[in-house]
Amino acid sequence: MEKWDLIDRNRTKLEKQIMRGDPMESDEFHLVVHVCIFNSKGDMLIQQRQPFKYGWPNLWDITCGGSAVAGDTSQQAASRELFEELGISYDFKTIRPHITINFDRGFDDYYLIEQDIDLTKLVLQSEEVKAAKWASKEEILTLIQQGEFVPYYEGLLSFLFEGRHHYGSIRL
Repeated sequence: MEKWDLIDRNRTKLEKQIMRGDPMESDEFHLVVHVCIFNSKGDMLIQQRQPFKYGWPNLWDITCGGSAVAGDTSQQAASRELFEELGISYDFKTIRPHITINFDRGFDDYYLIEQDIDLTKLVLQSEEVKAAKWASKEEILTLIQQGEFVPYYEGLLSFLFEGRHHYGSIRL
């Protein structure tokens, strides 16, 4: 069972931890990280969730993601999740999230990296990941429309693809 550090609305760490699933007070939040890997062709590495996984079973999802556990920084959580789910080592120490999105109970940090990954070298976490493949933005949007991908906002996915080479929201 995962233990989470709680943070306030300003992302300041509180002196309190909870176990995943425990109730939080209205002014307590937690951190979730997402990593999107793009190859040199502009495709995103996506994973299919296991059919027995709680939350979006059997659906395709972005490269990886998960909650930061107690003691993790955002970068440490991104590194850990990427290695646990796909067996990919990546040093996040010198980068920061490209975007952060607030949700009801916390913050979603999105990291966007470009790296050509050999799919045959992936080590899929059997408890979470059923399969992995490269997909274009159009393929992902089609999967969403068919109900086969976690239902992210289409605008978010478009932003992830378009914004992967730079920080900010203005085309430079």
